[in-house]
Amino acid sequence: MLVSYDWISEYVDLTGITPEMIADELNRTGIEVEVIYTRDNGVSHVVVGHVLSVEKHPEADKLNITQVDVGSSEPLQIVCGAANVAAGQLVPVAIKGANLPGGIKIKDTKLRGVASRGMICSAKELGIPDKFLTEHQKQGILVLGRDAVIGQDIKEHLGMNDQVVELELTPNRSDCLSMMGVAYELSAIFNRELRLPERTEAISSTEKTRVEITTDLEEDCPFYAVQVVKGIQVGPSPQWLQNRLISAGIRPINNVVDVTNYVMIETGQPLHAFDLQTIPTGEIVVRRSRAGETVVTLDGVTRALDDETLLITDGEQILGLAGVMGGESSEVRSHTTTVLLESAYFDPTLICRASRKLGLRSEASNRFEKGIDPERILPALSGAVQLLQEVAGAQIGSDVIVERSGEIEEVTVSLRHDRLMKVLGTSISEEQVGDIFRRLNFSAHFDAEKKVYHVQVPTRRPDIQLEVDLIEEVARIYGYDRIPTTLPWGQQQPGRLTDSQRLRRKLRHLLIDLGLSEVLTYSLTSSKRGKEVGSLTPSTGLVRLAMPMSSEHAVLRTTLLPELIQTAVYNVKHGNEDLAIFEMSKVYVTQEKKLTELPEERLELAFLLTGDLRSARWNRQALPGGDFYVAKGIVQAIFERIGVANVEIQAASHHEGFHPGRTAELIYNGEVLGVLGQMHPQLAKQQDLKDTVVVQLDLERLQQAIQADVRYQAIPRFPAVTRDLALVVDKNVEAGVLEAGIHEVAGELLESVRLFDVFIGSQVGEGKMSIAYSLVYRAADRTLTDAEVTATHSKVVEHLQTTLGAVLRS
Repeated sequence: MLVSYDWISEYVDLTGITPEMIADELNRTGIEVEVIYTRDNGVSHVVVGHVLSVEKHPEADKLNITQVDVGSSEPLQIVCGAANVAAGQLVPVAIKGANLPGGIKIKDTKLRGVASRGMICSAKELGIPDKFLTEHQKQGILVLGRDAVIGQDIKEHLGMNDQVVELELTPNRSDCLSMMGVAYELSAIFNRELRLPERTEAISSTEKTRVEITTDLEEDCPFYAVQVVKGIQVGPSPQWLQNRLISAGIRPINNVVDVTNYVMIETGQPLHAFDLQTIPTGEIVVRRSRAGETVVTLDGVTRALDDETLLITDGEQILGLAGVMGGESSEVRSHTTTVLLESAYFDPTLICRASRKLGLRSEASNRFEKGIDPERILPALSGAVQLLQEVAGAQIGSDVIVERSGEIEEVTVSLRHDRLMKVLGTSISEEQVGDIFRRLNFSAHFDAEKKVYHVQVPTRRPDIQLEVDLIEEVARIYGYDRIPTTLPWGQQQPGRLTDSQRLRRKLRHLLIDLGLSEVLTYSLTSSKRGKEVGSLTPSTGLVRLAMPMSSEHAVLRTTLLPELIQTAVYNVKHGNEDLAIFEMSKVYVTQEKKLTELPEERLELAFLLTGDLRSARWNRQALPGGDFYVAKGIVQAIFERIGVANVEIQAASHHEGFHPGRTAELIYNGEVLGVLGQMHPQLAKQQDLKDTVVVQLDLERLQQAIQADVRYQAIPRFPAVTRDLALVVDKNVEAGVLEAGIHEVAGELLESVRLFDVFIGSQVGEGKMSIAYSLVYRAADRTLTDAEVTATHSKVVEHLQTTLGAVLRS
């Protein structure tokens, strides 16, 4: 919102208050000020001149010699090269000593032998942005209106002395999207008199043009008012009106459109003017659009509509998009003589949705979608009609025609005085609070017995609905800087991490210590990429976005791996081929093909290794990251660090996107905690990746598997006995099965089992492998004898021979 200092000064007494002081106080009370600037662009010594005569330069075809009256004792002779200069014009003239934007200084000179004592300026030379100019004004010198006064400072005539305060408003402060709203705010802050303009009732006409109004759905448009204005002479607005609009950042167009924009900025109520001659039915129908309909808006763009856009029609043709932009067919043009002025309230949700879908935002939609003040609908219409009488010679063609449903509900909010002081942590007297409500123009009644204020909230402040909102208003106007800093009191409980947060912190620190880097990727992916790698939780449906920005971000991810893979692809293509990355985030799973309930959100950990985890040096070999056993070691380090024991690692071949022979599931108590495996060679080839290993873990199941109690044991007092066991078994026998058999028979005497050798070759037979373990036996209460160890060890060998066909290797 751009606030003109000259304009706002008409509504609030700002004597002795500078724009800088306004900015400081607004910032202090919760409204951010972006910038303050003056519109003069550094222009000085430029006045209004009257071109008396124009003659061709004798030495140059494109130059003219002009005589210009600038209010001095004699006219100035100025050589001008603009093609549109003509006698009788009022123009801006830069006289000797003038400064123009860009560091240009004006002095007396000669052009082709003819003296020139100044310069007739174009709009560009005065620093006026093109967006505020018509195509005609962009060509040649700037021709001023007939209301310009000869010799007047051009900055005064064009309002360039005005200072503008730019506000950055939060969505809840829609009341400050108007000069009146800002005036209420400044009146309260500075405790100055508020003097809003009073509009007299428009003069009625004996001719009454009748317009019928029909609204399909009352909730879409509960208030719609129009009035016919005739006898209009469309033309440029007076300079004061143009100056006000430019200060507000709006380009002047013609007096009819300018009046609607002026009233919108003044009151916050958007208006629209239809050329009544383009409405042959004499009827206004407010309805929803139908899929497939199109409309050409005022910007000349043909827009396709869905079935949720609110339209203004005449029952047959579309006149405009309600609350967003008018249609080209009903535009006010130079030959228009009769207009239908519209002032209405539209459902903010519909306007916001239409503006977003069509990619079309306007000053009107910005206000409608935040909610307007219903109390200003009719006064704004009346004010616009009166202004049209002043600036366009208009006459009243009908009474105000209104179609409305229901009445405006009064909102009363109560505020307990003791609650106010408790929340603010300071003492404010009842008289001070009452005075603050008076300054805010809130009608408040204080119940002295119950110490409660009953405040009737004005309709211009829809953001005030609760007691805490009134507390905030009191604090703002009282002054946040006057409220002392106090420590909180009452029963205190120190904060701590939740179990889930503690687990994630442990995992993050461990993985970083192991050489992995954390990444954060989008929760949105494509449906194709989401199916390349299977989810831990099989789902039958995808969670699709209603309005995706692109096909690459159309569904919520069901696994973290696709985006990790894309991160790896991006890095490899940019020369970073050694990657070890991980991510902890949420995935979204549903069992529904068509979503009717919110998806399940599950927290997962995934990591990816490719290239070298550790590069080669003169004294060590490289550690390949894309190795199944390196990833397995990281997973086992995770289990050991967080206290998860007895996790089985079982071969698996059914997971989408994984190598069928180099993939394993991590099983705890019969439940799958995660998947560990090499990426499928075909998928890796498609992505131009080398051997790549990926892991995904369900952190919620992992959390449940963590042992609640940490158990300690004493350092062994008695020696251990180590026996090696070398077996020849079928190549398909899993090492985990062998280890489970060893533990089953050896019982409590077995302290640990360590695999130290695997051999496959002709020496052990076709389809066979040699696998060797180191077994450590120890008793907690005695030194084991050879006989005890030999007996237990023999039972282990016998069991493995019987159950798995193992043979001792000779």
